[in-house]
Amino acid sequence: LPLLVVLPEISLAAKNNGLELTTTSSGLKWADAKVGTGQPVTKGTKTSIDYSMASTAGRFPSIYTTKDKGTPYRWTLGDGSTIEGIERAILGDGDDLPPMLPGGIRRVIIPSNLAYEKLAKPNAKCEPNGKGAIGPIPPKDAGEGAYQRWVQFYCNPRIPYQPDLVLDIKLYGKR
Repeated sequence: LPLLVVLPEISLAAKNNGLELTTTSSGLKWADAKVGTGQPVTKGTKTSIDYSMASTAGRFPSIYTTKDKGTPYRWTLGDGSTIEGIERAILGDGDDLPPMLPGGIRRVIIPSNLAYEKLAKPNAKCEPNGKGAIGPIPPKDAGEGAYQRWVQFYCNPRIPYQPDLVLDIKLYGKR
């Protein structure tokens, strides 16, 4: 009998929604929905973003959003507390990905090696705001199962791969 291999279908979250996505040499895909103004932020800068997080897998790809919650995600660029894919999306890569400007909105599809791949192992630091955790991680009390979906997709040593991470990021200026 022939072997039938069924590949998962890309979820609606990873569709381009009218944006022309560009793929960088690292595999990160991006498109600006709105280009911001002013000067790009730099490493060492306290940074705030609102984001909507989704996955390229699962029947319910939407995971979490900070939009309209009054609690943007904050960190210092380059301090190691945030996944590399977000840092690259904001700082640019000096090659085929320009830096974001404050007020800009960018859709990024981040491959697992630039996202949470390091968390898919036993005893990974998967607690929101936990010491040594790599964010952003949805809060446990976010409702609608956001934290549980995130753990299932990205902090689960029992699955052999991680789906790409889809983020719509709004970069704020100095706050």
